[in-house]
Amino acid sequence: MKKLSLFLLTALLLLVLAACGTDGESEEASGAVDEGEAEEEAAEENEKAEAEEASEITVTHELGETVVPKNPESVVVFDFGVLDTLDTLGVEGITGIPQGGKVPEYLSEYAGEEYENVGTLVEADFETVHALDPELIIISGRQSDNYDEFSSIAPTIYSGVDTGRYVESFEENVEVLAEIFEKEAEAEEALAEVHQSIEALNEDATADDGKSLVVLANEGSVSAYGPSSRYGMIHDNFGFEPVDENIESSTHGQSISYEYISENNPDYMFVIDRGAAVGDGDESSLTNVIENELVQTTEAYKNDKILYLDPEFWYLSGGGLTSVQEMVNEAAQMLE
Repeated sequence: MKKLSLFLLTALLLLVLAACGTDGESEEASGAVDEGEAEEEAAEENEKAEAEEASEITVTHELGETVVPKNPESVVVFDFGVLDTLDTLGVEGITGIPQGGKVPEYLSEYAGEEYENVGTLVEADFETVHALDPELIIISGRQSDNYDEFSSIAPTIYSGVDTGRYVESFEENVEVLAEIFEKEAEAEEALAEVHQSIEALNEDATADDGKSLVVLANEGSVSAYGPSSRYGMIHDNFGFEPVDENIESSTHGQSISYEYISENNPDYMFVIDRGAAVGDGDESSLTNVIENELVQTTEAYKNDKILYLDPEFWYLSGGGLTSVQEMVNEAAQMLE
């Protein structure tokens, strides 16, 4: 009897120990499953965060810092130079542009009804912009005062060109746009061509002894532009030596007289017609105004070196991939 009782007690103890072992293994296995699930969930969260980060780009610009979605499907553009670049890169998704003024002829497809008219380069139609519900708005100098109002509608970036460092600023703007729309390869190729053209022109222009003057004609009055000004790239980047190093650097230029032109006697004159740019100019009448008796005393006139630049590229859409290339091409004609 004692032996039987001892046997039963031993068996019961072994069963208890076995049960404890089984429970421990179950708890350990359960803990392993919970830990695995947590790691899997964390990995999924990381992948989601990385995907969201990859779909956005933070753009630092003159007016602030803006988080912009990559490849936005609805874009409102208030700068023709930017429109030029986007068009050259083959970007789609542009839904609104300022059709209220003159649209450059080479970008005339954007004046069609399939694109919404969002006002003019100076005055935006905010109601229409808001109705478009854009994912991105791009502005430049003419709209900079309304940056906060644009930003309240959609992510907004400033993409104007810094005239004090024109080419560098232009290239930076193109690179930002290319990154937003994932067109880096296309942008790199186009910028390389522009850069090569500028280098070639600069080499020829700096080897030339002629002095140049850049003027904007506007309803009979003329303004001069020197280095680091709105059209200062002719001097700073293209290599043409200015006839006057002390021309005031400003967006609107330094008001000058025809006596000033005669006295400084430029070898080359670059002329931009604002009237033609905005649609109310007459090239033949401008020629009569510019090439008056005083200007006829200059070497530029005597040697047929007064070049009337295309106002669409220079006044309306400067800073675009196509316009900058055409600006280089035009300036190079002066040395032919």
